[in-house]
Amino acid sequence: MENKETFNYTYSAKEQDEIKAIRKKYAAPEETEDKMAQLRRLDASVTQKAQAVSLVFGVIGALLLGIGMSLTMSEFSKILGAYEDMALLIGIMIGIVGIVLVSLAYPLYNRIVKKEREKIAPEIIRLTDELMK
Repeated sequence: MENKETFNYTYSAKEQDEIKAIRKKYAAPEETEDKMAQLRRLDASVTQKAQAVSLVFGVIGALLLGIGMSLTMSEFSKILGAYEDMALLIGIMIGIVGIVLVSLAYPLYNRIVKKEREKIAPEIIRLTDELMK
C-alpha cells in the first residue's frame, strides 16, 4: 500500500501578484501590440537613432575641442621636450577638428531624421489610415 500525500499551497494576493509579475518577464509575449502603441514606437524610433549619432559626434567633438584648448593653453610642449609653438599649432588643429564635429552634430541629426522619416513613412501612413477609420 502506497501512501501518496499531496501538498497544496496557497499564497496571498500580494504574493500572487509578484508571482505573476515574475512569470510575465519570462513568458513569451501573448498579446500583440495595438496599433496606437506601434505608431508611437515607430515615431519614437525615428529620432532615437538620430539622437544617438549626433550625441556621439557632439561628445567626441567637445572632447577634441577640450584637448586642443588644453594643448594650446598649457605648457605641454615642455613636458614632451618639443618646441613651444608646435604644441600650440597641434592644439589649434585639434581644436578646429573638435569645433567642426560639434558644428556638424545638429545638421547630422536633421539629415538622419529626414532619411528615417522617408524610410518609415509608408508604414506610418498605413497605420494612421487604419486608426482614423
